[in-house]
Amino acid sequence: MTTTFPDVTISTDRLVLRPFEEEDVTALAEMMNDEQVTAWTPAPHPYTLTDAHAWATDRSHAERTAGHGIVFAVAEFLTHRLVGSVHLRDTDWRTRATEIRYVTAPWARGEGYASESVLAVARWLFREQQFERLELRTPADNTAAQQVAQKIGCISEGVLRNAWTVRTQAADGSWADTRTDLIVWSLLPEDLDEDDAAAYDETYGAYGAYDTYDSREARQAREARGSHPAHVVTADRNRPVTR
Repeated sequence: MTTTFPDVTISTDRLVLRPFEEEDVTALAEMMNDEQVTAWTPAPHPYTLTDAHAWATDRSHAERTAGHGIVFAVAEFLTHRLVGSVHLRDTDWRTRATEIRYVTAPWARGEGYASESVLAVARWLFREQQFERLELRTPADNTAAQQVAQKIGCISEGVLRNAWTVRTQAADGSWADTRTDLIVWSLLPEDLDEDDAAAYDETYGAYGAYDTYDSREARQAREARGSHPAHVVTADRNRPVTR
């Protein structure tokens, strides 16, 4: 039984989801020090360049090779600017289930990038990796994360009471931990049938309908040529985490 994800790149019309690289370190540190990321995630604060370098060059890659999941750096196709991160974690290979977390850079919010990247990973996970369940957990007060879950078609399954710690900022700028509930959302392969995909495209734009799944070998060959893959229609304490 396969117990690791392949080393792949996923492309949509606007985004490239790829492994982290050393060139991402500065942008990653900036993103992870954003107040919203500090508030909703357990990432170290402050998030130093040392933290970012360890994640981008080693720890994010170890998530895949150790069989825990896979981490994607999300970048704009045209500018190559780091948009965010998508992380599949706590993967259960027997039941073909995993949890997804994501971070979006503050400059990229409001553009639909979070839902686009998460949906692209979900399609790849279900259609190429034959997974049966994707889970997303959002803090009770994180309405933006809940909206992303709803946009991609997740079903709310219930509440884990007092199951998470968020940070709140005091007037003097210091941060304190606060307990909160977690809302559990799930996405199954049948939630991404053709009707649901068409409804998503009509509401949020067709950019997510065309995804390319690119192996490491193909990516290296493409980089040697200096080109981007053609879009093809498919059947449709140091880790940056998301909410």
